[in-house]
Amino acid sequence: MVFGTYTRLLRKQRHSVNRRYSIRQTAERIGVEPAYLSKIERGDALPPSEEIIRRMAADLGEDADLLLALAGKVAEDVREVIVERPVLFAELIRGLSDAPDDKLVVLVRKVRNGEWQGGAGRAIGAS
Repeated sequence: MVFGTYTRLLRKQRHSVNRRYSIRQTAERIGVEPAYLSKIERGDALPPSEEIIRRMAADLGEDADLLLALAGKVAEDVREVIVERPVLFAELIRGLSDAPDDKLVVLVRKVRNGEWQGGAGRAIGAS
């Protein structure tokens, strides 16, 4: 799904329940002009900056990384990690590209919980 279409769908869903999600009020809360937000939603403007996308995500109750991905962007903090070791992370991402979601969820949980490390913060297999 395209970034603008998705964000418009989110905003309209919220607007059907809460009138504060009009295009004008949403634009005001995220710090852009209503006309610009309208252009983004229609696909007449490129997706905005990471900062604005993060504000949109917070306002619409959506995951910022999802909106960034739909916009064809990667979060700055993620980009910094990749730039530090580009070959390793590229290989890791390509290697996991065909993994089923349920297996990726297990892997993410292990990483988040530090289960991939052995002992006192050492990587498993490290000496």
